[in-house]
Amino acid sequence: MSGSFQRPQNAPQINLGQAISIGTAILAAVLVVYVLVSGIYKVREYQEAVVLRWGKYSQTVGPGLHLKLPWIDEAVVLDTDEKSLRLPWGVGEENEPDSRLRSRRSGQQEESLILTADLYAAVVEWNVMWRISNPKDFVIHFGNFETLEQTIRGLARSTMHQAVGDFSAEEVLTGKREDVRKAAIEDMVAQLERLNSGVTVTQIQMQRVIPPERVKPAFDEVNASIQHRDQLVYEARRSRNELIPAAEAQSDRLIREAEGYSARRLAEAEGEVNALLAKYESYKLAPEVTRQRMYLETMEKVLENSGPKTILDNDMKGFLPLLNLNESP
Repeated sequence: MSGSFQRPQNAPQINLGQAISIGTAILAAVLVVYVLVSGIYKVREYQEAVVLRWGKYSQTVGPGLHLKLPWIDEAVVLDTDEKSLRLPWGVGEENEPDSRLRSRRSGQQEESLILTADLYAAVVEWNVMWRISNPKDFVIHFGNFETLEQTIRGLARSTMHQAVGDFSAEEVLTGKREDVRKAAIEDMVAQLERLNSGVTVTQIQMQRVIPPERVKPAFDEVNASIQHRDQLVYEARRSRNELIPAAEAQSDRLIREAEGYSARRLAEAEGEVNALLAKYESYKLAPEVTRQRMYLETMEKVLENSGPKTILDNDMKGFLPLLNLNESP
């Protein structure tokens, strides 16, 4: 043989059309695999996903496997669990050592001071609990958690300053903490609703509400006097609750006795009137006899309680009429 190449006689013949078909099939398979790999996404049970098609809102999907169109759809997966933000610093302190916590608090206490209505100041620390309740509004108006946290931090601080500023220092530090908390959460919820943020504030917890370090001894004395006052008020109320029922029982007893005495005296008076009327009727029938009888009855009542009695007769000539000394023999 000369140096020329000869095709084997049994080699398969592949024309251009078959090559194109095979290439198209391979390309289609690769495209399907790419679509499946890049288009399938998973949403966990504590998440929701907002689907944007050509940058505009399309739908919100829940947990499970979902498919999106590559280059056309964008799925923004959001964590809808409740989250917590510590203020005024926004840093969790639950697991910090006590020494480090005291050091950081002493250095940042000035930042925690909030002015009260009577122009004093109180150290206020609180937690804000929030969650994404409307993923659509969140993606459209915020789009990222960094912007959302900055907004929540700013709103939380402004609403707390306003809430504390409506009460005096004594009210904030003693019995009005719950009112401050309610006012702050109501104001913050209203602010987030006006922003259409898609975020709901679920709770605000007051962590520390204390006086500044420089006035804490004086406040402790005031607080001790308030507690003493409350103790005295409690004891006075307890005594009142014990004495009032006894006084009411005594009053009821006296009233019943007075009513009984009144009924008895009324019956006696009616009896006396009836007896007098009966005597009057007798008197009309026999005046002299009745007058004599009444005189004798009256004298009997008078004389029976007058002790020893001496009766003198006007016709008696001596006090000792035992011997007839004046008679002739």
